[in-house]
Amino acid sequence: MLRLSLIAVVAASLLAACGKPSPDKQASPAAAAASAPSLLVAPEDVQTLGVSEYASGPVITGSIQPERRADLRAELQAVVLQVFKENGERVKRGDLLVRLDDTAIRDTVQSADEAARAASQSFEQAERQYQRLKTLQAQGMSSIQAMEDAEIRRNNAQSDLVAARARVATARQQQQRTEVRAPFDGVVSDRKVSPGDSAQIGKELIKVMDPASMRFEGLVSADRMAELKLGQTVYFRVNGYPQVDFQGKVRRIAQAANASTRQVEVLVDFAGAQQPGVAGLYAEGRVQTNSVSALMVADGALVREGDKAFVWRVDGGKVGKSAVRLGARDDRQGLYVVTTGLKQGDRILRHPTSTLIDGQRVELTKAAVPMASGAGTRSAAPAGAAPDFAASAASGI
Repeated sequence: MLRLSLIAVVAASLLAACGKPSPDKQASPAAAAASAPSLLVAPEDVQTLGVSEYASGPVITGSIQPERRADLRAELQAVVLQVFKENGERVKRGDLLVRLDDTAIRDTVQSADEAARAASQSFEQAERQYQRLKTLQAQGMSSIQAMEDAEIRRNNAQSDLVAARARVATARQQQQRTEVRAPFDGVVSDRKVSPGDSAQIGKELIKVMDPASMRFEGLVSADRMAELKLGQTVYFRVNGYPQVDFQGKVRRIAQAANASTRQVEVLVDFAGAQQPGVAGLYAEGRVQTNSVSALMVADGALVREGDKAFVWRVDGGKVGKSAVRLGARDDRQGLYVVTTGLKQGDRILRHPTSTLIDGQRVELTKAAVPMASGAGTRSAAPAGAAPDFAASAASGI
């Protein structure tokens, strides 16, 4: 009985093996597309291509920098006693930022004050002597020579007083340089020293910038310099602000190119009130020198395979994979120019998935259809695959 059961199992296995198709007899792509279930696609998941306008011009790259910035440096050699502000703290004009040791300078100021006081007393005494002799000489009671000698002593005392007062001003100016103050309203962008550091003449102490004076300091290839004009619109994006499209105006164009990079510096003012509050961020965009009409597609509609790009075109109730050649990218709209592979009026899927089959049937619906597990038609993203076509495309391209 056991032998009969084993024979039956072996026979069933052989029959199953005979019924399995060989690799060379597997279904062709056309057959696979024909046997695949239809895709239910909402109208907002399909884009009808039309001619669009996009800005064309030289590419500009650079960074965001404040126009008002100050690198405060030590003007004398001293030890840092106190640092009152940290990076990012707001300051007002005249606020004390760093204090240096002024012990030796205080002694110099005191000595200069005493010398100026003594010179002032000497001058006053010489002045009184001169005036007295001048009166006596007018009455004939003193010689002209005595009056002239008194005048010389008065003039010398006056010169000594002026020199002493100059030394006092110099000493007090040195004392003021031990207190580093903010030159304008802004924020501390970089603190370079700490208490106890030895500050040499010219050493950087602290940096202050005005975040409300940001501008785009960009570079443009010298080959495109002839296209640049003052007042042109610039569309650009800034690292750290991926969802914001900034706009500006060309304020200044350098008259000399960099000898190493062969690029020309261009200063761009922000056109709107919105601008980054952080300096040093990388920015890239395009100067709008003219406007060009072309077919354009969004990056989400493209399928990339190495250096090649494809789109899924809807035609005759089926989807087909079509190769396209891309041109320039409009940074302001985030769209690519299609040079070949599509024509005006073609319909493409806005957000294709990786489960699509070339030649698969498509059915357009009027409303979103929930995913079902039936054997008939199903949504554009089968179960277990990537999410279905996003309805966000309804916002338009």
